[in-house]
Amino acid sequence: MFNFGFIVEQALGHVTHYQNLKYWVDKDSNIKPNWMPVGTKTNDIWEKFPVIRNNWSLQVSLRARRAINAAMKLQKPDALFLHTQTLALFSIPFMHRIPTIISTDATPLNLDSIATGYNHQVGGNYLVERGKFQWNKSTYSAATAIVTWCEWAKSSLINDYDISPEKIIVIPPGVDLEKWNFKNEKSLKNENTRANPLKLLFVGGDFARKGGYTLLEAFLDGLDKDYTLDIVTKDNTLQRELTGIENLKLHCDLTPNSQRLKQLYQQADIFVFPTEADCLPSAISEAMAAGLPIITTNVGAIAEQVQHGINGLIVPPSDATALAIALKSLKNNPAKIAEMAVASRRLAEKRFDARCNYGEILNLMKTISEKSGLQYKAKNLFHA
Repeated sequence: MFNFGFIVEQALGHVTHYQNLKYWVDKDSNIKPNWMPVGTKTNDIWEKFPVIRNNWSLQVSLRARRAINAAMKLQKPDALFLHTQTLALFSIPFMHRIPTIISTDATPLNLDSIATGYNHQVGGNYLVERGKFQWNKSTYSAATAIVTWCEWAKSSLINDYDISPEKIIVIPPGVDLEKWNFKNEKSLKNENTRANPLKLLFVGGDFARKGGYTLLEAFLDGLDKDYTLDIVTKDNTLQRELTGIENLKLHCDLTPNSQRLKQLYQQADIFVFPTEADCLPSAISEAMAAGLPIITTNVGAIAEQVQHGINGLIVPPSDATALAIALKSLKNNPAKIAEMAVASRRLAEKRFDARCNYGEILNLMKTISEKSGLQYKAKNLFHA
């Protein structure tokens, strides 16, 4: 039996990753998990402490340290899984004692490259920025292994942080391909594609950053006559703004992996996601599993999900005209829509199979745990 500690950041798409990971861990009877989700609104001292209360990385790293300390008092974990490096900053001492995987969707320097979309200011005091860089580098270096969601993050670890390639393995987050398989329903629906308005779907918790306003601009400039649009977001302020718009429905109460969310993916014809800043969006992986053509932008690691002309179309960020042209190019081409839909599902089966990907993470945890145990025994025998 393996005693594993899972410390997972609770923000945006990381919540979906946490839920999916938990689902597959619970299926492994050889693992005794200790779940330590870390987020905000915990009403602890760090939300009141000056400087720290305004710094997400410091808040979640201090909460992660406290959670690991509490776990250690009950039973020392055989291995730790920390997602992301943001909450690992104060866990270096634990990493020297416990085999640890750091999981990340992007490095801090990756995020700096798309900072504008996150309203994140890059630069500032040189000494402060250099200190942050060295702290993150030390955190990565202390890990036994690093799991990245994409090649984009792996390249940054190697080239920016001087981490050995042998220490890094690319394992994207997965989607349950059985539960997100709508092939039969899509086949029946495609027979009537010409006769009915195409159904567009947008899913993005952060509406502005995910390109929601670019989509709205394109939709309201004539697309609303030929398409319907479902918008899934957490931005409740849109209720008043979008009320009364023909062929548009707003959904602000849906949760990750919910049946209602899956129904929207099932009913959609095209997934539209003109994001301005992202890493490897879970929403795109879900759209691929659902067998949808995807119209999106080439930011972050999205090129590792969407291949232009194969399973979707790539448009520039913040370009409503280009987005409208891309949508119109598919409007009267049901054969291309069907072709892209098949390609999306095929790529999802190849790269984003949850059973395979989460199993690979757990096998890696078991390997580093067993290797550490053998080294401990060998050390004791040597000193006996």
